[in-house]
Formats: sequence, C-alpha cells, structure tokens
Amino acid sequence: MLYSAREMTVRLFGIKNCSTMKKAFDWFEANGVAYEFIDYKKEGVAESHLPDWNHRVGWKTLLNTRGLMWKKLSDDERADVDEARALALMARYPALIKRPVLDTGKNLLIGFDADRYAREVKA
Repeated sequence: MLYSAREMTVRLFGIKNCSTMKKAFDWFEANGVAYEFIDYKKEGVAESHLPDWNHRVGWKTLLNTRGLMWKKLSDDERADVDEARALALMARYPALIKRPVLDTGKNLLIGFDADRYAREVKA
C-alpha cells in the first residue's frame, strides 16, 4: 500500500494490527510523509529482509523479547539464543521482530520514536 504526500518514499515494515504500528501510521499521516507499508507477516517478506536488517542494526536490536510471541515460545526455543537461532526464530515467527521497522533508504530505524522519525525522515 502506498501513501503519497512527498517525493521521498520510505518503507515501513510491521504488522498491521499492532498498537505501535498505529502510532507510526498516524505520525506519517499527520506529517504528510509518503510511505510504503509492508506487512512482514506475509510469506517470505521477513525472512528475505532479515539478513540485511541484521547487518544494519544487529539481531539483538531486531529481536522482541518483551512481546507476547516471545512468551509463547517454549523454554527450549528461548534457550541459548545466538545470532543464527534468533534469525531463524524471527523468520519462523515474524511477530518476534520489533516494530515498526522503518527503512529510509539511508538508515534503518527500529521501533517508533516520533522525534527520531522527524529527524531522519523529514530531513
């Protein structure tokens, strides 16, 4: 889905029915910033982007260990998480990826922060 209001289009990845994503959607609309929303629960989207995202910000930044999905994992799945295991878990369960993931083309921002969005996106 493409929302246009400016020339520069950024890509916003996440899960549509997430309260944090709603904050990001509202910020983009209120600030008239064009963005493309990609729901990373769709097959292959998260897995295909994880290597790049990991390279840019690191798996520890991407992995959401505070959310409901993390709590639903078995003790075995949560044990001894390293880079390879974390990436495999996020590929299997995209809800484990912190959201939103905002790719400005230059930077990758994880999580919603209105002030940072204003600095990075509107610059």
